[in-house]
Amino acid sequence: MVSTLPEVQALLGEPRFNWSDPAPWIGLERELGIEFPADFREIVNAYGSIEINNQLYLNHPAVHLLHDLGTMIRRDLELWRDEDMAEFLPSPAGAKPGELMPVATATTGEAVFLRVPDGPSSPWRVVVQEFDSPAWTLYEMTFSEWLLAYLKGRDVTLCSRNRAPDGPFYEPLP
Repeated sequence: MVSTLPEVQALLGEPRFNWSDPAPWIGLERELGIEFPADFREIVNAYGSIEINNQLYLNHPAVHLLHDLGTMIRRDLELWRDEDMAEFLPSPAGAKPGELMPVATATTGEAVFLRVPDGPSSPWRVVVQEFDSPAWTLYEMTFSEWLLAYLKGRDVTLCSRNRAPDGPFYEPLP
């Protein structure tokens, strides 16, 4: 995997979190039965729990309960496994191959998922579900590629141009 963190930093600014202890990730991954993709972990470890462009929320597993990745995932898995919500996704929410793991949310009503690979050599992909409609989009790209596209103002279901006309920015979550 080629690191895209320098490209993210060039657009978003210097990270201030810079987490290096793998313990919170190991615990969450054991609980869920998956290993998150390295690019996702690298970005979240650099920035921590943040809000990007007053729109996109990323959470870290080592942050307090209000903005903890594990708490968000457990809550969202419960929501998306409900039979009334499951019909809005292309695959079930969960940690098995082909299932969707919720990893981010947006103030504009979207949920961002990582599609668990079908096999060890298969890549992780991004699915964005528009919460206010039954629409979802599969992006044949890694999380970091998807985030870069978002930061560059490309239409990846979330669109940052109207939220960050002067360029991307982030704020740590309280």
